[in-house]
Amino acid sequence: MTHHTNCFLKKYSLPEWEAAIDNNSKCLNFKKGQAIFREDDPVIGFYFLHEGKVKIHKKWGADKELIIKLAKEGDVLGHRGIGADQHYPVSATVIEDASVCFISTEFLKTTLRINPELTYQLMLYYAHDLQEAEKGMRNMVHMDVKSRIADTILKIADVFGCDEDGTIKGTLTRQDLASYAGTTYETIFKVMNEFTGDRIIELSGKTIIIKDRERLASIIKQG
Repeated sequence: MTHHTNCFLKKYSLPEWEAAIDNNSKCLNFKKGQAIFREDDPVIGFYFLHEGKVKIHKKWGADKELIIKLAKEGDVLGHRGIGADQHYPVSATVIEDASVCFISTEFLKTTLRINPELTYQLMLYYAHDLQEAEKGMRNMVHMDVKSRIADTILKIADVFGCDEDGTIKGTLTRQDLASYAGTTYETIFKVMNEFTGDRIIELSGKTIIIKDRERLASIIKQG
């Protein structure tokens, strides 16, 4: 298979190992709403995201979920499941049509033994991912809900990108916004309307237009 230039495997593996990767990997396409893997599924391998956006989420109570991360092109999926338990501790669901490269756990282990640069870069990726997750947990405990929602808007802007006028190029449902900010749909609705009234953002359906990024950043600091 052909690997994208932003794929971890292509960027950090030895040139002479690329043929082995081609013979032991699969290109998989997923539509919006499809699950790449689900929480508690047995671990079968890693997914390297080439195109699209994916939400990484976890069950929260009986009928709620918490979005831990929004993954974009170049990210790795499934690495949280590698360990003694051998079950994915989170789910990965597509929010924008996605293309991924899949390799089995066993082939990944072989690849890491032979490609030290890939092993090193994946270790750095793990470390950064863990730091971001810990930061998210701290924010959930210490930041007020208004600050968390402001932070969520900027995170979404970072993942999807913005047009020159501040329009975020992708959208999330209000429920996904609530799950990402660790709050309720009703609170999202209330705070977003407040931000709109204060001319910090504008709303056009599900689309968010950032009008004052500095004020969003200030709200986060105050939280």
